[in-house]
Amino acid sequence: MATDLPETPPVGDGRPSRKAATVADVRRWGQPPGLKDRRNEEHWAGRLYMRDLSPYVAWLAMRFGFSPNQLTYMMMACGVAAGLVVSLPATGTGALWTALGGALLIQLYLLLDCVDGEVARYLRQTSVAGVFLDRIGHYLSEVSLLVGLGLAAQGGWATGGYAELGLVAALGAALIKAETDNVVVARAKSGLPADPAGGERALRPRSTGIALARQAASMLRFHRIIGAVELSLLILAAALVDVLLGTETPAAVRVLTVAVAVVAVAQTLLHLVSILASRRLK
Repeated sequence: MATDLPETPPVGDGRPSRKAATVADVRRWGQPPGLKDRRNEEHWAGRLYMRDLSPYVAWLAMRFGFSPNQLTYMMMACGVAAGLVVSLPATGTGALWTALGGALLIQLYLLLDCVDGEVARYLRQTSVAGVFLDRIGHYLSEVSLLVGLGLAAQGGWATGGYAELGLVAALGAALIKAETDNVVVARAKSGLPADPAGGERALRPRSTGIALARQAASMLRFHRIIGAVELSLLILAAALVDVLLGTETPAAVRVLTVAVAVVAVAQTLLHLVSILASRRLK
């Protein structure tokens, strides 16, 4: 915590320095209009409740001198810690507590994911490095949680099938993000702008059949099962089911592990086909 950082002075728009800012100031300059409407970037939990809480934490973070990148590192640590906590060998109510701990850490991860951007926008410290760290944080958190789920289903830090399924799901989640990010990389290396011409229309597959399949998959929202926030809640629900059923093995957690592995593999392939069939690489 660097409390001796210099304050950022106003630059013509009347915003107070970091230590003189109020929560209302953070909302005004840290949450610009349209922030909650970014459907492809803003998580539903952010729109629903986290963006209402985050300005208070952003205000505290600025008062204590945290930089945006320091907050991003904290976000990454929470995501990795969630996977580690979920993976801890436990049975019965113990497994329920580890699942609860993982879910709470993911909520903190989501909160810090909101806060780092708000602080960066308020202090005018948005940067390419910040965007990079934010993306890496999302990779690490989803991968860690999926690996943790596989180990929890296995019943300990050992191989045996379910741990490997968790690794398969983690690889799928990473590849899906890599497929999306590498569209921008491929366009940049080809001398094209990051966003293809045509806006949303360019994202749609040219094949009618593939377009309908993509739309159906989007409506069913199966892909969300491997997202950190949704998955942490599903792990908690599965652990609760196992406690209520009194099973000797984590049956519900194992069913969830199989489901996320199947969805991750299918989504990886479908996402790749969708990209190749669209105008994003044109």
